[in-house]
Parts: sequence; C-alpha cells; structure tokens
Amino acid sequence: MVLTLAKKAKQAFPVLANLPTQQKNKILRSMAQALLDSRRLIIKENEKDLRNAKMRNLSSAFIDRLTLTEKRIKAMSDSHRALVNLPDPVGEVINQWIAPNRMKISKVRVPIGVIAIIYESRPDVTSDCAGLCLKSGNCVILRGGSEAINTNKAIYKVLSSVLVKFSVPEGAIGFVSTTSRQEVRTLLGLNNYIDLVIPRGGEGLIREVARISRVPVIKHYKGLCHVYVHQDADLAMAEEICFNAKVQRPGTCNAMEVMLIDKKIAPRFLPKMIRRFQDAGVEIRGCPVTRKIVKGIKSAADEDFRTEFLDLILAVRVVKDLNEAINHINEYGSHHSDSIVTKNNRAAEEFLKRVDSACVYHNVSTRLTDGYQFGMGAEMGISTDRLHARGPMALEELTTYKYVIHGNGQIRK
Repeated sequence: MVLTLAKKAKQAFPVLANLPTQQKNKILRSMAQALLDSRRLIIKENEKDLRNAKMRNLSSAFIDRLTLTEKRIKAMSDSHRALVNLPDPVGEVINQWIAPNRMKISKVRVPIGVIAIIYESRPDVTSDCAGLCLKSGNCVILRGGSEAINTNKAIYKVLSSVLVKFSVPEGAIGFVSTTSRQEVRTLLGLNNYIDLVIPRGGEGLIREVARISRVPVIKHYKGLCHVYVHQDADLAMAEEICFNAKVQRPGTCNAMEVMLIDKKIAPRFLPKMIRRFQDAGVEIRGCPVTRKIVKGIKSAADEDFRTEFLDLILAVRVVKDLNEAINHINEYGSHHSDSIVTKNNRAAEEFLKRVDSACVYHNVSTRLTDGYQFGMGAEMGISTDRLHARGPMALEELTTYKYVIHGNGQIRK
C-alpha cells in the first residue's frame, strides 16, 4: 500500500507543482469550509481515540495533544484561510543577475517534491501539513500514530474529498491508513519516490526515523526550552512569561522545561513564582539553592535539566550571572527556543547573540515559537537542524530552488 501511495504521489507531483496560485487558494478555501462543515464527524471520531487513550492511562498532556474541540477545528480551518493570504513561494525569483557572457541567470523557488510526514498524537498535523504542502506545490504522504487513527482518517477523508471536487490527482495527498510499523520502514526506504521525510513527535520516534531512513530527514529531536530571568528583569513580566511558557500547554515542544533565575533576584522572585506554579499543579524539581529559598520541593537531578517533560513538571536552577545561564542553555538545551527576561538591553543582546538555538527571545514566552504566531501560516514542524531549514517550517522552508538561464547562443569555449 505504501509503495502505491508513493508512486501515485510521484505521478501527481508535476501537476501539483504547476497549479496556478489562484487554483491552490480556491482549494484551500474549500478545505477550510469542509473542516467546519464536518466538525461534528471529526469530533465523533476523535472521541473514539480519546476513549482508547484514557483506557491506556495515557498522560493528561498526551490527551490534550490528542483532543480536538470545535475551537481547535476552527483553528485548523483558519490556518488554511491564512495560507490563502500568504504569498505563493513557488516561482519566486530569489536572485537574478547577468553573467560575464551575458547569460541572464535567475534563482527561482520550486517545490521539494514528495514529502512524507510521520507524526504522533496531534491530529491537527494532518490538516496543517496537507494545507502547507498544497500551497507550496508538494505532494504529501501522511502517516499518523495509532492513538489518533480514527481522527486522522476522518480529517483525511474531508480534505481528500475537496481534491476530487477540483480534479487534483489523488496522489497529491496520501494517507497511510494502517498502523503497522513495517509500513513506516517501507516508507523510509522509498528514496526513488520520496524526496524528504519530516518526523513530528517524541525524541524516540525522531531518532528512529533518522536512523533507518534512506530519504533525507529534517529533524527536531526535542524541545528543551529555557526561560532565564535576569537580575534586571521586570519581575511581574517575568512571572507572566514563565507561567505562560510552562502552563498554557505543557505538552508542546515549545513549552518551558527549565527555568533559570539570577541569584540576585531569586529570593524575591522564586517564592511567589513557585507557589503560583504549585497552585496550577506543576511539580517543581529544584537545585540546592532553589530548595534553600523554597522549602519542601523535590531535588533536581542532573538528568532533570536534560529532560523534555511535556508535562506539568519544571526543573529550576539558580545561576550566578548571565554567562552561567548562557553556558547552561548551550550545554543542556536542545537548540529549540530559549528566552531572557530583562530590562537590560546589553544583557539581552549578549544572550540573543550567544545562545545557539533556532529561536531566541527577549521578553517573550517560548510558546510563541510557532509558524502561525510568526505570521507564516501553519507549520510542518520546528526544525532544530542547521541545514536547509531551522525553526518553524512553513511555505518557504518547503521549497528548494533551481537556476533558470536565458541566453542568445552562448557556448563554452
């Protein structure tokens, strides 16, 4: 089945790559409306997956990622409408120049080709990735996790019915409807048909995909994000940023996992901040200095500062200065998203320059690392790789380029 999907996608690619922008936007509008019209069906199928997840005693953060509400389905629909309003990257002239021999050379954006997305738990990925690939002219093969199979099937059925209405080849959006791991291994070996694999999920999934894939992989291993509260921070602002970064949706890759506090303000900041976290159900694991300031909290092991909890658990460390905070983040972090809270612009610039992460922030919650929040529309994921794409992957990151050359008879002598 996977081989058939890949062959159909390869055949559909020349058609999709050359669809006019106006046609792609019509399809996206229709997909957006179809999601709203089918929301009761999608929620009904989602309830099946939620029942199964609760029977398996999966964590509350996992169940949150799995859950679709009318509000979240509207957000899926809105992301398609947002894509309509974004410039089509396909055909954009990145650069243009005249060579010494008078050739006119243009560097032009083109789609990557056939992209396989392998993901876990979040069914909104099915919708977001289908829309992004359509707008960027790429065919996509979607393979979600077993825990969301009913929801993913329902979303795929809704979106694929729109393609039929617009006479787009069915291979433009493919869906692996089984949950067999062997199908994934087969998919990752189809380098003659698939041009790129993007895994989205836990670190274990991503490392396994990278290990066995014969197709190039863009990765984000984990989101071990930090917020550092500098000695010159506005403490009221810092409290709101830290609370949002940890509590708003703890199961996401851009949630704060480690909070670093400058020792000069730790006695003033930590008692109130930790009390607020505890009232929200957050388990605190603190360094020795943190535990002296706030009694009765768990001791943090070194491994806690290297762990993506994806839950209401937070590691807290008091650091002596900006330099120690930066060194901690670069050693322990995952190069995803890290933030400093400070009124000191020189300290902020030092942090932003030296922290080696895809997204670095000054006075902003790490939860803002998101294609939609960046004004890029939906996203395929957040890459912590250094090559091709880094940070939120949206339309431009789903293109490559080719050189288009015009001449008047030039030959090489």
